[in-house]
Amino acid sequence: MKVIFMGTPDFAVGTLEALHEAGHEITLVVSQPDKPKGRGHALQPTPVKAAAEHLGLPVFQPAKVREAADMLEQTPADVIVVAAFGQLIPSRILHMKKFGCVNVHASLLPKYRGAAPIQWAVIDGEKESGVTIMQMDEGLDTGDMLSKVIVPLDEKETGGSLFDKLSIAGAKLCVETLAKLELGEIAAEKQGESPTAYASMLKKSMGNIDWTKDAVSIERLVRGLNPWPSAYTTLNGKTMKIWQCDVLPEEEGASKGTCGEILEVTKKAMIVQTGEGRLALTEIQLAGKARMDAGAFLRGYKIEPGTVLKAEQE
Repeated sequence: MKVIFMGTPDFAVGTLEALHEAGHEITLVVSQPDKPKGRGHALQPTPVKAAAEHLGLPVFQPAKVREAADMLEQTPADVIVVAAFGQLIPSRILHMKKFGCVNVHASLLPKYRGAAPIQWAVIDGEKESGVTIMQMDEGLDTGDMLSKVIVPLDEKETGGSLFDKLSIAGAKLCVETLAKLELGEIAAEKQGESPTAYASMLKKSMGNIDWTKDAVSIERLVRGLNPWPSAYTTLNGKTMKIWQCDVLPEEEGASKGTCGEILEVTKKAMIVQTGEGRLALTEIQLAGKARMDAGAFLRGYKIEPGTVLKAEQE
């Protein structure tokens, strides 16, 4: 098939490469504009642009996708494939090509419509996630479903590790779905009401740990926000990121401290009281220091039991 591809971040790169490898003719790649990064604020290409240029594909980067409508109309294509593009697609573009716009969405729709379905699945404690290939309509991830693949979550799944799994699964599923779509072998399925809240965009402030929450919820938050924006707290007035922690079993008769209090310091962890249950902090990063396991940190930084971790003041 002739394909116009629209995508921006790392998640979409695998799908672009898989379509190219499968022999589809990618007539145009549309990505968000380059953004300045680093101390020098030099413009950096989006991951999709970099991949497209490596493959020798033409790239267009409009500030607003509606600015691309005329170019897309003039570009020969049977279908437009969209993967994490980052802007709403206008109706004119949605219905421009024979097979319309097909979206690679990182959830089992109608669950987790929205911008951050991968991280919210981890934060909410889901046992499985997946990818849905969807025929796009004017709504927010509400179009008819063309295909799905289920991906189980590991016990210690992070937002980052699930991101990688779903990127690979989505690329494979997209290639399979286009082949069936071209042959007329797919019966689209309507979505019902979503059983989950809208998967809103992540904000740095989400990682500010509220120690009155229960240990299970905090541990999921830590995993879901790893690697970005990360979960954090303050230790003796300094910001401390928490990269890994374990929920400890309840001990009958064990004394409880205040929320956020470090109850015990072992060779490998700091044991912290939460609103319900205790957490063992096993991998941390104090502001200005490298990320390290708690054992290495504790060998160079003395922490007294009774020290209280506090939410960072906004």
